[in-house]
Amino acid sequence: MWPGEQSSAGGPDPRQPNPYQQPGYRQPSPYGGQQQPAPWDAPTVASGGPPAGPGPGSGRTKVVAIVAAAVVVVAAAVTGVVLSGGDGDAEAGPGPTASSPSASPADNPRGGDGSPKATVEGWTVVANPDHGLAFDVPATWVPQSRDWVTYVSEDDDPQEKPLVAMKAPAVLEEEWCGSDDDRDGSVDYTPLASAGTRGNNGARSTEEIARNDSAAWVYGGYTQPDRDKVTTGPVTSFTTASGIEGSLATSRSSGVAKQDKCDVNGKATTFAFTSADGDLVSWSFFGAAGVADEVPDATVRKILATVREYTPSDS
Repeated sequence: MWPGEQSSAGGPDPRQPNPYQQPGYRQPSPYGGQQQPAPWDAPTVASGGPPAGPGPGSGRTKVVAIVAAAVVVVAAAVTGVVLSGGDGDAEAGPGPTASSPSASPADNPRGGDGSPKATVEGWTVVANPDHGLAFDVPATWVPQSRDWVTYVSEDDDPQEKPLVAMKAPAVLEEEWCGSDDDRDGSVDYTPLASAGTRGNNGARSTEEIARNDSAAWVYGGYTQPDRDKVTTGPVTSFTTASGIEGSLATSRSSGVAKQDKCDVNGKATTFAFTSADGDLVSWSFFGAAGVADEVPDATVRKILATVREYTPSDS
């Protein structure tokens, strides 16, 4: 259910210049000024009810690479976009694989930027230097570059304003399920699970973030346009192994109609806390639920327990 193809009902054409000059996006330029917050830092978008868009089974994720003074080709089981230099021009690059023709060690969240070592033996560290956050994932997970952004939006939103987003995530089985639901001859791939971190500028509390972000991931990726198929459990307190205290909530879906091959139920967990700098930040996991390969809740908690802060290096 996750392939990031454009909505057939009025989605933006990625071949046109500057499709991301819109609310919720920021061009690749220095932080500051009066620019809108980037999608991975913006508060979760609340909606007044189910949109009058495509039916169940059409929720989609998007992946976008935001880089300054570089060209990066991005494609996953989702939309591929090339963003170039300071103009932010984009062109379509659909395809099931991801590549960076000039990747450098600094682009790899497994290392660089003073990233800490994994705290679980045999696992891989995933770092978000923008917020000085890190966590560990099992070796079967694949960390994306630090400029990789994953988000979900309303299927019928022509601007694709993110409902919720994460930056520098790790992905488990990027091609877990493949289908050509729109019959355009191109197979779209659904990942089994993803986990990443973000800033939550504008949110009122860690409890609000945990509740709203976890629900947004499940709704955006698995149940659109049916919000009533998403159930969010109580917000509880959680403390990571490094001593970070915050708010934790898990949302799940039920009754998702299997109209297409990759339509499944989903689940998401969000842990929100206040960083040492006083910023509201969060970590989220989302993935398929009720399937044979479902990531066990115990594994999600083990990954969550490794969430920690670190000081990125200037080198």
